[in-house]
Amino acid sequence: MAEHVLVAGGAGYVGAHACKALARAGYVPVTFDNLATGWEAAVKFGPFVRGDLMDRAAVDAAMAAWRPVAVMHFAARSLVGESMRDPGAYWRENVGGALNLIEASVAAGVGEFVFSSTCATYGDQDGVLLDEDTPQRPINAYGASKLAIEQMLGNFGESHGLRSVIFRYFNVAGADPDGEVGEKHEPETHLIPLMLEAVEGKRGALTVFGSDYGTADGTCVRDYVHVADLAEAHVRGLRWLRDGRGSRVFCLGTGTGYSVREVIEHARVVTNRAVPVVEGARRAGDAAALVCGSARARDELGWEPQRGLGEMIRDAWRWSQSGGY
Repeated sequence: MAEHVLVAGGAGYVGAHACKALARAGYVPVTFDNLATGWEAAVKFGPFVRGDLMDRAAVDAAMAAWRPVAVMHFAARSLVGESMRDPGAYWRENVGGALNLIEASVAAGVGEFVFSSTCATYGDQDGVLLDEDTPQRPINAYGASKLAIEQMLGNFGESHGLRSVIFRYFNVAGADPDGEVGEKHEPETHLIPLMLEAVEGKRGALTVFGSDYGTADGTCVRDYVHVADLAEAHVRGLRWLRDGRGSRVFCLGTGTGYSVREVIEHARVVTNRAVPVVEGARRAGDAAALVCGSARARDELGWEPQRGLGEMIRDAWRWSQSGGY
């Protein structure tokens, strides 16, 4: 009988792709999501439980009903700018929701937990290839809340034997190559879908937030990972735990950063259309350059990103033109 995995945030962008990867690997993903930022139409690969992580009774009920062997946790507020304006919401919902999920897991006898963290826990450390041993110094409430959850998992590991795999990564891009799921946010804040919507005339010109950073062309530099590659890493992380191995942190990246202007140029080539652009002021909390490597994931999980920036934009372009959900 196939094993169930409770996927918190499985109706969201990364979570939905992880559910597809789990189903392909022979698991039954049970999506637990309040649809605050997710989409019921994205739940295609297993059962759906509509619930909120802030409601401990609802989490306990889902555990009792589905008896998962493991948990994957994607659900979170994740907007850097919003976290600067309203840090309380990030501490309350991200940390409080994770605490409910972790405690419910322990109470239900679930001993394996895969956590989708972020390289935002490192803060602004320019010129450094970030890895698992880089000091964590978040500069916004989003990164700080994710770091707190990482520390919480460590505490529960020591006290209750909860084993966890933590993934830290930066910008996720692209869409399911098969076109079944993709990226949709309301409001949209991610660079690539914003850029493609501007190309299609669905919105005004793309705003480049800050052109005076200390980078080669003055715009922010980020490491991009294809969402399908990221989903595959999470399945490998689950298998790591199912094989009885201990808690581990893995960074997921290509080791190559692209500036906003370079991403725009890739989009021009892929779409064969000009990208309308206007320049704006810097956003509070944005780091200048964030790039991470994945040597540990390669060596221990056998994971390497298979798709480059061009493929990310091509898959996202196909999804955008399809109309999405």
